[in-house]
Amino acid sequence: MSDVDDSRDDDGRDEVVRFWQRLGLPGIIDVHTHFMPEPVLRKVWAYFDAAGPLTGLEWPITYRHDEEERLALLRSFGVLRFTSMLYPHKAGMAAWLNGWAAGFADRVPDCLHTATFFPEEGVADYVREAVESGARVFKSHLQVGAYDPNDPLLEPVWGLLAEAGVPVVTHCGSGPVPGAYTGPGPIGRLLSRHPRLRLVVAHMGMPEYAEFLALAAAYPEVRLDTTMAFTDFAEDLTPFPAAERGRLADLGERILLGTDFPNIPYPYAHQLHALERLGLGDAWLRAVCHGNASALFR
Repeated sequence: MSDVDDSRDDDGRDEVVRFWQRLGLPGIIDVHTHFMPEPVLRKVWAYFDAAGPLTGLEWPITYRHDEEERLALLRSFGVLRFTSMLYPHKAGMAAWLNGWAAGFADRVPDCLHTATFFPEEGVADYVREAVESGARVFKSHLQVGAYDPNDPLLEPVWGLLAEAGVPVVTHCGSGPVPGAYTGPGPIGRLLSRHPRLRLVVAHMGMPEYAEFLALAAAYPEVRLDTTMAFTDFAEDLTPFPAAERGRLADLGERILLGTDFPNIPYPYAHQLHALERLGLGDAWLRAVCHGNASALFR
């Protein structure tokens, strides 16, 4: 493995370590990080570079490193567990991506075995196979995949995942650009049929923060991840409503640290400082950055 040069702190490692050490934590758990086959990741980066229609704005990639250096960076930050969030944008990709992710989890034991799916024939079979092979978390991206979570092809998938208790990190908010099936409506209909589904709303549901917090209040198994939320970058685009600050405290046991590493336009430490400046206290930060995910993934 290629090592990160410890003589420099250009990537903010010291800031990250000081953050969790001050809280008395053994490290942090990040439920929203991206690892995927290199050709796929390069295409994702090229899309961001081109300010594609699903981003629509300048989005520099801060951690544009090879896989080994990205892994070394996360570990130097003190990230104890992380994910390999990956997603298909068309039929025929998901099973292949799941095969890659299973192999990645085998060789990177601190990564939670991640899987994905797409509404297509055979989806229930390969999702069941992934669960039986040890998948700990799934990723669903309604914006990129442009599919309805209520597609009949997915009905057995949601039932299977709810029964197995496997969390599904889902990009269902309408940020940064609305999709045909984003927003609280489609997900609300899904949850009405599968109230025990362990749905993790990515990006705190931005920009529909209040609506997704309301869904979390209504469904005890719904959680939200902090990915990009509260950062200067997000606040300039879709600021979190001050009136909802109290609900963040009320639902503190169901909010999980996510960052979007490596595809973020700022240093990793900024996400942590953005959470700290909410002023919700050290106990809240300890739960969000470690305890809640530790309990969810046991």
